[in-house]
Amino acid sequence: MFVSAAYAQATGGTGSLTGGLGGILPIILIFAIMYFLMIRPQQKKMKEHKAMVAALRRGDQVVTQGGIIGKVAKVKEDGEVEVEIATDVKIRVLRHTISAVMNKTEPSE
Repeated sequence: MFVSAAYAQATGGTGSLTGGLGGILPIILIFAIMYFLMIRPQQKKMKEHKAMVAALRRGDQVVTQGGIIGKVAKVKEDGEVEVEIATDVKIRVLRHTISAVMNKTEPSE
């Protein structure tokens, strides 16, 4: 009296294949959107920063990640840069901590 009849629904042969693909397609789209909106721009920015740090020269005015502004006094080979922040006041910073180059010096020829 209180039990209703259960009706079984037959699945079509082609419906199961598109149903599986339809379930995985949104996940693929999410990963594609994440790649183009998040990962790719970050990789591009890292590549530009690496090129900027590699092109540092003596006399460039730089800003460190700590907010210190100074001129590059010496570029060392071991990944360090000597930055002059005041007259006769020099500090050593790691190359990758340079966040921006404000004024670029012309190469001496």
